[in-house]
Amino acid sequence: MDKASNTPVVILKEVDGERVLPIWIGPGEASAIAMELAGIKFSRPLTHDLLNTVVRSLGSELVRVLITRVVDNTYYASLMFKRDGEVITIDSRPSDSVALALRASAPIFADADLLDRTPVEIEGATLEPGFARPSGTTDSPPGTGESAPPEKLRDYLKRLDPEDFGRFIP
Repeated sequence: MDKASNTPVVILKEVDGERVLPIWIGPGEASAIAMELAGIKFSRPLTHDLLNTVVRSLGSELVRVLITRVVDNTYYASLMFKRDGEVITIDSRPSDSVALALRASAPIFADADLLDRTPVEIEGATLEPGFARPSGTTDSPPGTGESAPPEKLRDYLKRLDPEDFGRFIP
């Protein structure tokens, strides 16, 4: 959670290095990403689960996500699908791309220029996921300062009340 703006941030880290790419995202997408990482499944499909099922049902496969550029502090991404040997690229928000990639087990790539421009490094940093505190509880969010064990995060997310995410105001 970005403490200055109280906005969720997804932090992508390169596999064989220390560079990171922080991307500020909305609370709905942050919730979708966190629930998938925690392995929480629902009896009815949520939006990203539904999209993943539709893609597969139409004989396509998400083969990769590419975070392509940033313009005026807005990040852009592309979804790359493969169907009948043809690659189809679709513009997407990075947050939705990450949520879908997790469900499809697709790799996430970022343009090297984005990683080079980002001055944040993960080593030595304290990254604190700022999950909303569940109603009626006094415990702290799991994983402060390091990755939370999946079981602890899963239990925490199960106790969340929809009111913890605020109200939608058009």
